[in-house]
Amino acid sequence: MTEATDLAAAAGSADPRVGLRAVVALRRLLEGLEHLQVANARHQGWSWQEIADALEVTRQGVHKKHAARMPMRDPRED
Repeated sequence: MTEATDLAAAAGSADPRVGLRAVVALRRLLEGLEHLQVANARHQGWSWQEIADALEVTRQGVHKKHAARMPMRDPRED
């Protein structure tokens, strides 16, 4: 089994302590994966709107959440 599979199983535990800890770990894993894929999309030239559409959120929301974590780009490249 993978870490994500183990965590998903633990999140369904009847023991709230186990389930809630698994939820926290899944949230952290998900946030890390989202950042990785947003960075990947930006590196490949995706606009904030394209990323927002893929994540089913607003452009402003995804920009606010991720722009500060992205390396600075030359605006002439856009």
